[in-house]
Amino acid sequence: MSRVPFSFELYPPRSTASAQALHDTIDRLAEAGPDFLSVTYGAGGSTGGRSLEVLRYIRTRTDVEPLAHLTCVGNTYAGAARLIREFLDAGILSFLALRGDPPAGLGEGESFLGDLESSAQLVQLIDRVQAERAPYEESPVPGNPGAVRVAPRRRVNIAVAAFPNGHPRSAYSSQHVDALLAKQAAGATLAITQLFFHPDHYLAFVERARRAGVTIPILPGIMPITSPSRLARVLELTGEELPGELSIALEVEPTAEGRRQIGIDWASDLAREVVAGGAPGVHLYAFNQHETVLDVLAQAGILADRCLSPATK
Repeated sequence: MSRVPFSFELYPPRSTASAQALHDTIDRLAEAGPDFLSVTYGAGGSTGGRSLEVLRYIRTRTDVEPLAHLTCVGNTYAGAARLIREFLDAGILSFLALRGDPPAGLGEGESFLGDLESSAQLVQLIDRVQAERAPYEESPVPGNPGAVRVAPRRRVNIAVAAFPNGHPRSAYSSQHVDALLAKQAAGATLAITQLFFHPDHYLAFVERARRAGVTIPILPGIMPITSPSRLARVLELTGEELPGELSIALEVEPTAEGRRQIGIDWASDLAREVVAGGAPGVHLYAFNQHETVLDVLAQAGILADRCLSPATK
């Protein structure tokens, strides 16, 4: 069986005390051999400095590609360009370009957004900043005085978000597919989906996107839901419909260990089925913990040489 690519999302530590625990988690995730580790970025730059610290740790202490999140919300062109240069200076060459959500209490059309109106514009800005910073490298050609060889620059990898069940702010049913086409045209090289709860949601979306002309890889984003409170929170943030079977199972299970296993079972089944349906890999939202997401991959058969933790057996 060929290797199934996988990756993880992390968020910056909220305090200095939690930074060491995150470093330990990064080390454990890196040992599994993911394609990349992505690090979220707070709207308006609230966690920008800590995000960069985490990305630098991944870049210098592991062999894994770090991927930086960037958002339009609260950013100007000039501010976003400065931040992109800072990431590039740290050796970061992979990004996730996001529009971002309005801050609490603000609605569409208010001044929170800044002058970057869409993630497609942010994709173009990332590519332009890198091109201006390092358009190409020259090296002399032996035996030909004055001649130089031009080496093409390594282009940045730019991922974007995709929404299998539509974006909650979509004005019409196919707007999320049209938006993905616009991001691809702007230079995006990869799409990562928002979470979904049934494999058909992802597989049907990919089919619609391909028919519309989307050719970039569409990576399924999978989140192990291990408690009713976590389920309620992600539904609030994403606008997804309540998955009744999962919700009831989590509500009636009396133990934390049992709820964790329910979440692992659901996520591993999801990963196994979307990969069987042609997904190019899986992207797991790790919540800054390694055991649960590694157990999901092991139970799905993606990490075949990993022993499941005792609570998962």
